Amino acid sequence: MNWLNDTAFAVLGQPVKWTDMVGNLLGLAALALGWRRSMWTWPVQLLSAVVLVAAYLSGHLAGLVGKQGIVVAAAVWGWYQWQRGRRSSGDIAVRFATGRERALLVGATALATVGLAELFLAVPELSWSPWADAYIFVGTLAAMYAQARGWVEFWFAWIAVDIVGVPLAFTSGYTFSGLTYVIYFVLVLLGLRAWWLRTRTPRAVGTAVLQGATA
Repeated sequence: MNWLNDTAFAVLGQPVKWTDMVGNLLGLAALALGWRRSMWTWPVQLLSAVVLVAAYLSGHLAGLVGKQGIVVAAAVWGWYQWQRGRRSSGDIAVRFATGRERALLVGATALATVGLAELFLAVPELSWSPWADAYIFVGTLAAMYAQARGWVEFWFAWIAVDIVGVPLAFTSGYTFSGLTYVIYFVLVLLGLRAWWLRTRTPRAVGTAVLQGATA
């Protein structure tokens, strides 16, 4: 399977690996499915993460590898959460997080980022970009947790992750990943709008909200 890490073509003078291309295209599909609140978003995210792990391992990008590892675990958990929510209500309900939930998410993300960055600094072999890798690793976990809970804030979390992830992808030679994130950004804005409007749509009495799902 060595061909997976071979160059498919070049973009702006930079080689694009098959794994980089296929993994990111699957990621785009998963994001679009998430926008539509389709259950398929989770298995497609999982497959995208597995392919991208192979791509980033060859580049020794610990943070990006860790990010995809988190995506695999979170995709399995999120799939379960959405199935549970759909069984109880017949739909995937979305909402804004409460002030307390939002504060806890932001606080936990900040603390975990600092803690992981300190680990990377203490063990240089784990990461070439300790703070960026820690930010991406923890931010991805926060985003997928919010998605699994049906929180609109998950779209804002992805924007925050991409602000660092896009430059890192370009400087690390993963040009296709960086260009793909431009499309990601458009899909994120569309998804944010769709979920935001969904929270303003009245639901039938008895429709359960994912806030009742346990972590």
